Amino acid sequence: MQEGRVTINGVTVTALGTKADPAVDDIRVDGRRVSAPASPRYVLLNKPAGYVTTRADPEKRPTVLDLLKGVREYLYPVGRLDFPSEGLLLLTNDGDLAARLTHPRHDIARVYEVRVLGTPDAHDLRRLARGITIEGRRTGPVEVRLLRAERTRDGARAVLTVVLREGRNRQVRKMCEAIGHPVETLRRVAIGPLRDDRLKPGQWRDLTPAEVARLRKATAPAAERQ
Repeated sequence: MQEGRVTINGVTVTALGTKADPAVDDIRVDGRRVSAPASPRYVLLNKPAGYVTTRADPEKRPTVLDLLKGVREYLYPVGRLDFPSEGLLLLTNDGDLAARLTHPRHDIARVYEVRVLGTPDAHDLRRLARGITIEGRRTGPVEVRLLRAERTRDGARAVLTVVLREGRNRQVRKMCEAIGHPVETLRRVAIGPLRDDRLKPGQWRDLTPAEVARLRKATAPAAERQ
């Protein structure tokens, strides 16, 4: 400041201790504006099928960012849902929490409702639960439950609940294909403590402070969860 390198609203300021608000005032150092740190924002989106989980797509397909009308912050998706999949997706600019949510050591459960072709039997469900070898690497154990079996004109279908604690690419689809019951539809219904059955496909909302607190607690070291 004493070198005359700082301006506030176009006026050079040299007095130490001069106060200004970067959210309101134009503060510059050597002509470059100093921006206020972005406030953390946490958005829960119910992703429809037909959107990619990325900020930009080289194939020019619609992205989940196209659904966030009116959001000005630079948000990015936490984890992924593939193009044909649906369900809950968190977007944020909080890099620390995003890293915690995606790191395997924090054991964050993601719950999926999966409609598959055919009806898996008890043996199939045990195979899924123990883990499946995909591309030379075995998946971790999962929680799986048969919700219901269906009869349609096109044949048998079944709806499963699958709980994952790891995030390999297209994991649920590949696991179901491995037991001979390909996925017809896949929807994520929970991310750790986050659920919202009222959020329609394509809709989004900000997390409440209580939900953010629960996410932080879920990703905290065990000693801090008490």
